[in-house]
Amino acid sequence: MAIPLSAERLVHGLASANEPVISPNGEQIVYTRSQTDTISRQMTSQLWICDIDGSHARRLTWNGDTNRWPQWSPDGGHIAYISHRGEDQCIFVLPMAGGEARQVAHHATAVSDLAWSPDGQHLAYTAVVEDGTTNSAVVRVTRRRDYKHDGRGYLNDTRTQLFVVEIEHGTNRTITSDPLDHFMPQWSPDGKSIAVQVHHRNGLSSQLALVNVETGATSWIGSDAGVVGLWSWSPSGDRIFFAGDTEQTWQLDFFVFTVQTGETRRMTHDLAILPQAGFPTIWAPPAQPIWLDDHTILLNAISKGASGLYEVDTDTGAVAGRHHWEAIHLGLSVDACHRYVVQSVSGMDSTGEVGVYDRTSDSFRLVTTLNDALFSKSPAADWERFDVEHDGLVIEAWLLRPTDFDPSRRYPVILDVHGGPQSFYGYDFRSVPQCLATNDYLVVYANPRGSTSYGRAFAQGVVGDWGGGDYEDLMAVVDTLLTRPYADAERVGIFGYSYGGFMTSWTISQTHRFKAAVCGAPVFDLESFYGTSDVGYGFGPMEWGGTPEARREWCLSRSPSTFAHQTQTPTLIIHGEADDRCPIGQGEQMFVLLNESGCDVEFVRYPGGAHAMLNNGTPELRLDALTRILGWFDTHLKTSA
Repeated sequence: MAIPLSAERLVHGLASANEPVISPNGEQIVYTRSQTDTISRQMTSQLWICDIDGSHARRLTWNGDTNRWPQWSPDGGHIAYISHRGEDQCIFVLPMAGGEARQVAHHATAVSDLAWSPDGQHLAYTAVVEDGTTNSAVVRVTRRRDYKHDGRGYLNDTRTQLFVVEIEHGTNRTITSDPLDHFMPQWSPDGKSIAVQVHHRNGLSSQLALVNVETGATSWIGSDAGVVGLWSWSPSGDRIFFAGDTEQTWQLDFFVFTVQTGETRRMTHDLAILPQAGFPTIWAPPAQPIWLDDHTILLNAISKGASGLYEVDTDTGAVAGRHHWEAIHLGLSVDACHRYVVQSVSGMDSTGEVGVYDRTSDSFRLVTTLNDALFSKSPAADWERFDVEHDGLVIEAWLLRPTDFDPSRRYPVILDVHGGPQSFYGYDFRSVPQCLATNDYLVVYANPRGSTSYGRAFAQGVVGDWGGGDYEDLMAVVDTLLTRPYADAERVGIFGYSYGGFMTSWTISQTHRFKAAVCGAPVFDLESFYGTSDVGYGFGPMEWGGTPEARREWCLSRSPSTFAHQTQTPTLIIHGEADDRCPIGQGEQMFVLLNESGCDVEFVRYPGGAHAMLNNGTPELRLDALTRILGWFDTHLKTSA
């Protein structure tokens, strides 16, 4: 009999292969292998290397608890990487012909985004440059609304700047100085310029800055109200292909910028795919596009909750699908000949592995087996996908079942609601639903209107309608599932985090059908969220159609706080005390109002926990949260079985 995926196994048992990068000659892959140290019970990550078929895997780094962001030099002779050494974050260069790694730069602040120059003589990277008032000041004074950022805390003018370090002598210099965050530098083919993403309003919008490496002179691509999510220089350096939009619509289209004229040409107007410019539920760098020749782009994108490789004609904007997976593939690394595509892979029954797609033979294989032993004893949940037609839309949904599912039994049901709201669920492995499903629950999740990877119109379907059509879509999914004889309509629970927390708190104030709820980091009161969230002042008006002042009645009518007194569902609230995205005051308001109304409610606060704590918090924090989530549902949905 299968052993359920307990919180302990999910947090301390799983390993993960991330950031895989293939060597220019296509023979080897270097990747970051992360897992919990058995002694310290803390996360560690080290660099590993294997042959293209996965053979001869060996560990490369042995010093430092965290080594990450490996990058091959253009000639394949060296690997640059970032290593945490005590209080410093250092950049090392490791010669692949033999010898010790050599430190070429170090900072006392966060370092990221390594990029080799075309001649292999320099590295560009980003690092935080402090303004002197961030951490030690007794009194903090600011004049900017983006003075804080979730996961980073109080910023004031502290921002991430672009650096270039010369490899041989280790001399480095700061290239940018604007009090804006700079990320993901890419060198021009001639090595004279760097294209770097610049964030505005804590990442709600972004531009590309073209920075002259010698002088620091900067020109801009896109407007500060728009979005640039992915980009890549053409082989000759005369154009830059990018995926973005002229305003934030939560859907990207394709553009080509001509460097000499400064003109931008829009190629598409409503893509049905979502180019992977990061990932909604776990941190992942953008999968930057690859030029296969002077006219064709290869990119990774999401469509209807699944991954695919696509080719784009930069003359016409035509998009052609090349390979499709019912899984989530992250990153995009290719060899110099563009034969092999290397990515990290998470599927419905496995996670944390490296996959290789051979464009020549049109074949794919996983080349790591980090978690095979764990899944052989504790298999992932069984699953199926089904459609629900509602209000003229087709809502895609997934059902997870216990691995020893017996259709003659009746199981408690849990609805899992994604965040965003412009995000998505799909064919990937997530700890909370897997923990619940393998411990004898039916877990259902769906992509209601507002979800991404279905095109712009669908993603915009929730704008100005929080808790409206998307709520009805989700209830239709639950109604459909409950027609099945093995789904127990008397034992139904709901879980959601972030916007999923909003939807959870909203749902239990609108209906009593749910017998238990776990609400994580909710948006509970729209007006206070607007003024206290690190993005509320920009995100709120985008989503609501205006500020709380302009939309006073609407904000009241769509705030769960307005109806909280109606809630009867036993509710567990989990919230990080360092959450700046959905500040803990949202959870505090919810706890007080539910408690005052006589509802069975428990409030769990995690010191130091930021908004993404369930994904990248400390192992012990994640272990505690998973254990409590399962325990709450066991107490309220299984005792009456």
